[in-house]
Amino acid sequence: MDERYIDNALMLKALGEPTRIKIFNMVSFGELCACELLEQFNITQPTLSYHMKILIEANLINSIKDGKWMKYSVNKESLKVLNDFFGNLDIV
Repeated sequence: MDERYIDNALMLKALGEPTRIKIFNMVSFGELCACELLEQFNITQPTLSYHMKILIEANLINSIKDGKWMKYSVNKESLKVLNDFFGNLDIV
């Protein structure tokens, strides 16, 4: 199977959970640290780490360690791939 379908499926699967969609939406407005994300959810830090791991493995989110904090941002390349994929669908 074409690699792009596998990559798209991985990204869509990662976004198939409401918490991860909200996280993705939040970081789409700019880089955020884990503490800022946790303020918006009623989840523990390990649960946030689990969600971030899935988003990072799907190449939707970039992470950078800044001292004791992790900072997250949208992987714009992957976002473009998804936009192109949906933009090229032929709706009949």
